[in-house]
Amino acid sequence: MPISPNQGSTGGGTTVTITGTNLSGTTAVKFGSKSATSVTQVSPTQVTAVSPSGTGTVGVTLTTAGGTSNPVPFFYVGAPFKSSLGATSGPLAGGNTISLNGTGLSTATSVSFGGVTATPTVSSDSSLTVTVPAGAAAGPVGVSVTTAGGTNNGLTYTYVDVPTITTVAPTSGPTSGGTAVTITGTNLDSTDSVTFGGSPAPFSVINATTLSAVTPPGTAGAVDVVVTNPAGSDTEVGAFTYIAGPGI
Repeated sequence: MPISPNQGSTGGGTTVTITGTNLSGTTAVKFGSKSATSVTQVSPTQVTAVSPSGTGTVGVTLTTAGGTSNPVPFFYVGAPFKSSLGATSGPLAGGNTISLNGTGLSTATSVSFGGVTATPTVSSDSSLTVTVPAGAAAGPVGVSVTTAGGTNNGLTYTYVDVPTITTVAPTSGPTSGGTAVTITGTNLDSTDSVTFGGSPAPFSVINATTLSAVTPPGTAGAVDVVVTNPAGSDTEVGAFTYIAGPGI
């Protein structure tokens, strides 16, 4: 007498299909010592039942006028617990793969990012990986994991849009570096790095549209300014010109 699925939440509520012979007139389905919360006669060979709450492994039995069946094991699974995300932000377009760590993840069937679900790859009971789906808009969304034991929430993932550079001011400074530069644009609040001619510059995020950076030393001439965040980067070609100092 096979049952499907053969595992479910410790809180109950799992609909189980029981298949066998001579099942007409089923009067009871029990999960261990507890009766199913609902029993539906589908056909002489099939019955559905909703599991009560429980723990561990129990035997499922079915009773008709002809007697009680042999027990078939059903496994109660606790709700998952999520402890951390391998990455807490990424591009609005999605497509990046991140890890999720916790407990009770071995039966994970889906991971939801703000209501958009993705199918995970389970590594172990404590770890899985999932490819992040595209987001609807930049900003934080809740992350939930669904397993045979239920659904658990509590983590946040932030969708980030690609930055853009509108202005760089001032547009020139000495080759020795040290020029304070204001960069304006969009989606700058998640900036990871700023470079002048490929050299990293110290920077501070003012808000989503403004950065403050200090030029590193460089060689005379125009160089590209590049702003990068988890979603990508934007390049302002030749936006800053290094000027050599006078010589005597």
